[in-house]
Amino acid sequence: MSVRIETVVLDSEGLLAWAAQDRKVLAMFQVFHDMGADLVVSANTIVEVIHAGVNQSRLLWVLSRVKVEPVTEASAKAAAQLLKGTGLHGHKYAIGATVAEAALRQRGPVAILTSDIDGMTLLCGSKLRLIGL
Repeated sequence: MSVRIETVVLDSEGLLAWAAQDRKVLAMFQVFHDMGADLVVSANTIVEVIHAGVNQSRLLWVLSRVKVEPVTEASAKAAAQLLKGTGLHGHKYAIGATVAEAALRQRGPVAILTSDIDGMTLLCGSKLRLIGL
């Protein structure tokens, strides 16, 4: 990666890939670490990834190494405005909108590590860099 990134926001797939020690993701994280980038998740992302198939102790270790952005009333309203601006709505897009909203509040330049490039492009436009999984 030749572009400097100050903050990397992880969606659920990014968080799960790190917890599962995916080699591609671990290599990216080494680059982010070398850049001094902060790693961030939305609190809603934690809710989305907790299930029986996830190694809980590994996930807790990963979470201890990221900044967790709370979902407050103000951030929820801002995420709702992002959805409204795209014409998207409902539970299918709600958590993605909170991830996008949290990313847009971070110190830039910001990248989102995501499995949903199309959805994040709709929500964020060209305001940040998207890295697909």
